[in-house]
Amino acid sequence: MKTIIAGKNEAGQRLDKLLFKVLKKAPKSFVYKMLRKKNITLNGKKAEGSEMVNTEDEIKLFLSEETLEKFSDNYSNPLPQISSEDGVPENLKENFQVVYEDANVLIVNKPAGMLSQKAKESDISLVEHVISYLLNTGCITPKELETFKPGICNRLDRNTSGLVAAGKTLAGLKTLSELFRERTLSKYYLCLVKGVVKEDKKITGFLIKDEKTNQVKVLAKAADNADYIETEYTPLQGNKDYTLLKVKLITGKTHQIRAHLSSIGCPIIGDGKYGDKNINDKFRQKFRLTHQLLHSYEMIFPKNIQGELSNLSGLQLTAELPDYFIRIIIACINKD
Repeated sequence: MKTIIAGKNEAGQRLDKLLFKVLKKAPKSFVYKMLRKKNITLNGKKAEGSEMVNTEDEIKLFLSEETLEKFSDNYSNPLPQISSEDGVPENLKENFQVVYEDANVLIVNKPAGMLSQKAKESDISLVEHVISYLLNTGCITPKELETFKPGICNRLDRNTSGLVAAGKTLAGLKTLSELFRERTLSKYYLCLVKGVVKEDKKITGFLIKDEKTNQVKVLAKAADNADYIETEYTPLQGNKDYTLLKVKLITGKTHQIRAHLSSIGCPIIGDGKYGDKNINDKFRQKFRLTHQLLHSYEMIFPKNIQGELSNLSGLQLTAELPDYFIRIIIACINKD
């Protein structure tokens, strides 16, 4: 048997949604069957699963230890080993930077080369690094992970660096997810592109994805299965060969910045999917650059956030550029 006393990370959601997290590997039909047979109860009474869970509610699972072990996620997958005092994995000491943290959210500077989320079961992504950090700093316990899993609320491509927001609590996850979904949180990127860009501009288009190649194409007109996109950019520095852009991501679609800039003749340096092969080869030889020079630089939160996360109202955060990015800017734009 297993007893769960609902806390702040369990309350505020439907009972069946919580049970799906507890019995992550069980078919949904099994969970509903156990509810019908009263093998799972809420406050000692039969439940349907649609009930909202409140703080201090008692949920009992009258299941054998064997069944619980079979259907539970015991987090046996390897997590990054941590031995440092500040909770940052040793292999990320120079890259994994905590930009902001409070009781509900954690915002980090993700290094290029790290997945935001798993692509396959054996991957160790930023999510696993975040969980390791929270475990090591005492923000969450292994037992709490049985009913609540912290997660990230925005994703960056594997080879894009910069700001990623994670929810440490259910309230944090809900609020951040809502901000990203409603596009009230402004996101800015820095990138080095081929060519001369002299004016601020907003560009629009329609983006369609090829699932087989995991590449996208930008169209000028609407088409079936194509998503409308908007991207703004401002030139910061440049010369006759390259321009450093600050880009505002208005809509947030797969590879949007990379494909949109490439479609107007300004591909991002180092981009193997949408970039200029000859220029990329040149940067690989000269700087050993193997990925796009794209960095999620700034987040600006709206000023009207209410409730438990009202402390985020108007917050403005920036993530330091990687050293290699700075060196390349100096060498290519500030060389004179």
